[in-house]
Amino acid sequence: MSRLPAIANPQRQPYPSDLSDLEWEILKPLVPLPKGFGHPLEVDFREIFNGIFYVQRTGCQWEMMPHDLPPYSTVYRYFKKWQKGGFWQQMHDKIRQKLRTELDRDEDSTVAIADSQSVKTNRKKGSVYGFDGGKKVKGRKRHIVVDSQGLLIGVLVTEANASERLGAVVVLNEAKEKLSKLEVLWVDQGYSGKNFASAVQQVCGVRGALRQQYRVRVEVIKRTAQTFERLPKRWIVERTFGWLNRFRRLSKDYEVYSDVSEAMIYGSLIHLMVKRVASLRFTL
Repeated sequence: MSRLPAIANPQRQPYPSDLSDLEWEILKPLVPLPKGFGHPLEVDFREIFNGIFYVQRTGCQWEMMPHDLPPYSTVYRYFKKWQKGGFWQQMHDKIRQKLRTELDRDEDSTVAIADSQSVKTNRKKGSVYGFDGGKKVKGRKRHIVVDSQGLLIGVLVTEANASERLGAVVVLNEAKEKLSKLEVLWVDQGYSGKNFASAVQQVCGVRGALRQQYRVRVEVIKRTAQTFERLPKRWIVERTFGWLNRFRRLSKDYEVYSDVSEAMIYGSLIHLMVKRVASLRFTL
């Protein structure tokens, strides 16, 4: 089975963002299919994903999708349908577990790293919009928590002037089912303080069948020099932000609603992880 993009529609040439045969075999069982009644399904879901991944990778508007892909209205309708149903996060989490298994890792990591990224919007977007005085950015802030491999555990998109500490706590609280083995959280100096550490322990502290109390350590990685240096452990989350920058749709926040922005992040990382799982399986 080839790793190279193959065409679900043989009448068109492949795009670099297309799913290969092996990648589609990995993703196909996770696709949320409609219920078994009503009009027979005539949609090629592989081409739907190819259309979504094309938009995410190139950053084009939905209306400017190439005509040899499915109609943009159909592609966008499925993207929104899966976003409203929470399916993007569900698919992402299942593929993340597959990738960690392929890497001989437990499904749940003992390590997490939290950080945020302020991004511009192309214009004022709805009610979730603000100004980050420290970064001098008008727009939104992406709060993320990743595992030891840099894979996303949770994300929250807020206005740019939102608190980093509060955003991280919210992400940890929403993702606490995936943090059953968490022992240490690495953060930068922006997250220092006893109140933040106490909030993390309150969110992640009690777990397990015996309700045993665990104290999750919050380790602040401090900068030791005034010039640039690659901080130990902290570079993992910076690499994740680098992965997001591969997708032009994420170079700015172009979405009107913040929950759609989160779905875009999950979808982009699904594409990246599926490629990595396929690469690992191909080399075995």
